[in-house]
Amino acid sequence: MLNFDEQRFLRIQSGAIALQSRLETVIVSCLSAGAENIFFLGTGGAAILMQPAVQLLQRRSRFPTFIDMPAELVLAGSAQLTDKSIVVMPSLSGTTKESVALLARLKEIGATVVTLVGHQETPLGKGGDHVFVNFAEDDTSCESFYMQSLFIALAILNHRAEIENYPEIVSQLSRMPALLLEVKRAYEPKAEAFAKVLAASDYHIITGAGNVWPEAFYYGMCILEEMQWIRTRPVHASDFFHGTLELVEKGVSVILFKGEDAARPLAERVQNFAPGYTDKLTVLDTAEFELPGVSADVRALVSPVLMATVLERISAHLEVLRNHPLTTRRYYKRVAY
Repeated sequence: MLNFDEQRFLRIQSGAIALQSRLETVIVSCLSAGAENIFFLGTGGAAILMQPAVQLLQRRSRFPTFIDMPAELVLAGSAQLTDKSIVVMPSLSGTTKESVALLARLKEIGATVVTLVGHQETPLGKGGDHVFVNFAEDDTSCESFYMQSLFIALAILNHRAEIENYPEIVSQLSRMPALLLEVKRAYEPKAEAFAKVLAASDYHIITGAGNVWPEAFYYGMCILEEMQWIRTRPVHASDFFHGTLELVEKGVSVILFKGEDAARPLAERVQNFAPGYTDKLTVLDTAEFELPGVSADVRALVSPVLMATVLERISAHLEVLRNHPLTTRRYYKRVAY
């Protein structure tokens, strides 16, 4: 595979899987001690990657689950954020400015802070009440964060008897690193063609629904815009028909992400509409990826993980096609802001 270290990928994703047992122990101890709600408080891309876990809890559990922006909470606060709150703070660097600023306020409130970081010796690596460290870099962080947050959500559901077959689900998830590697290998022959679609236009409408919508938003903002300087319009498939459809015409690129959860019909609605008005609809469908031994229910849970692992292969080809390394920035961590 182009510019890809298989052993590094397996090591990082296996590191995320290895955190499952301790994540469950910590979450269950918080619930047993009387926790009343949970907040997922990341910044930027890390925050987006928490959204599938938040959605899972909001759809399937009566346990109050919130997601918010640290930068706003520092200024405005939240009546729901108390000493009975569990706060999950993801940050790959462990130094994200807005998250670090909120950490001091969380200490004052007395919330229990669970940090998910790539580096121990950082403000968030040292500042959490429970710190989970799994080194990763931009090209491997999505799967790692998706899996860690999924384990947190599943632990809550299981403790509250709101999910069935929990041990089997966790067992299947433990096999994901090797399965994801096979997905990458199988998709590699198609990755360059998809990258050529992205490279051929300086503007894309990117859409999806359910738990792959966050990956659509993430890929548009954090990869195409931040790392490739390609303009995008991420829009949820359910909102596509409330404004964005008026921008669809011949020559306009529409990129559709299709997952396997209950929201799949919303993506199919876009897929049925777009070809009648643009000649540039491109679909990425997780149902096309083989996962031997994984049940339909678990496939639905890991749809954003599958999407992220295939998009990494596309990005690897895109940076070569455009002669624009993914590490190139104008402003991010380069100038004061």
